Amino acid sequence: MTIEGNKDEAAKCIEIAQNAFSAGNIEKAEKFLLKAERLYPTTRAKELLARVRASPSSGNASKRTPPSSPGVEEVRRRKPPAHQPPQREYTSEQLDAVKRINTKCKDYYEILGVTKEATDSDIKKAYKKLALQLHPDKNHAPGSAEAFKAIGNAAAILTDPEKRKQYDLRGEEVTHTHQQQYYARGFESDLTAEELFNMFFGATGQYYAFPGGGPTVYTRRRRTEPEPREAHAGLVQLLPVLVLVLLSMMSGFFISEPVFSLAPNSKYPVPRETVNLKVPYYVKENFHTDYQGSLRRLEMSIEEEYIVGLRHACQRERNYRDSMAWKARNFGDSRQYAEAQKLRTPSCDKLQSLHR
Repeated sequence: MTIEGNKDEAAKCIEIAQNAFSAGNIEKAEKFLLKAERLYPTTRAKELLARVRASPSSGNASKRTPPSSPGVEEVRRRKPPAHQPPQREYTSEQLDAVKRINTKCKDYYEILGVTKEATDSDIKKAYKKLALQLHPDKNHAPGSAEAFKAIGNAAAILTDPEKRKQYDLRGEEVTHTHQQQYYARGFESDLTAEELFNMFFGATGQYYAFPGGGPTVYTRRRRTEPEPREAHAGLVQLLPVLVLVLLSMMSGFFISEPVFSLAPNSKYPVPRETVNLKVPYYVKENFHTDYQGSLRRLEMSIEEEYIVGLRHACQRERNYRDSMAWKARNFGDSRQYAEAQKLRTPSCDKLQSLHR
């Protein structure tokens, strides 16, 4: 399964867990959150898992003993709660880079540190250099996420010939108040800062992952001969990632294959459909003889997963349509705006038909 596939599956698991947690099913919520963490670790899943485990109805919460009155020294030595993330350190150079983007730059060219005569290749090189420097998984200075979005907006505009032409004609300046955030929202719906980052670094080549919290982001680095001290530091940083990869590979041996698939393939060739919502699904050829569980519960799980997938697809369709309409309105293109309004959302239509 690809990285994006893992990301989508993890998002489905998180949504199922949220529904289960709201319904008071703590065991199911914890199960799907752990699965989401195995597929694609995210801060969102970690925070929700901490809430689930801290819930009064959780088995972990029931085993806690009431605290006694600790002394002053004991309070000082006590570690912070697990759900509170540790304070991350950053260098003065990282903070200066963030401040330059967020407070001093007046236009997209200055954000990327290029001239208006810069070629497409120059702009891409400048973006790649800044993206590796400002990515929130690597740069923990305050405002790094906003700076990372700002260089993404700049690259999205200046690497698109038509958008760059319009931008140069209008001579827009970037203000460091609500306007910059407004532009960020407009482009995030169509192409988020992370998607742009993956587009630039997702080609074939040498990859590494930023260690630390947050989602794992794969990037490509040029082949250079590192200094001995830098090489040693790089190996130390990659060690936790290698351990996680090894544990993930080992856990795969203990996870049984799914009973069904929502799409046909060589392992799941036999078509079926649920009794309630008539959702099509596919099972193995030996399903009738090997499966001993409750068919009703299985089909309820299938319908739940199917609806979650439709909701995600519907949201993406709406975001794309709204983004196209926003850009057309921003550039005063009435024809493109009319076309954006006509864009269909088949997943939303299908989701609506299920609730009739």
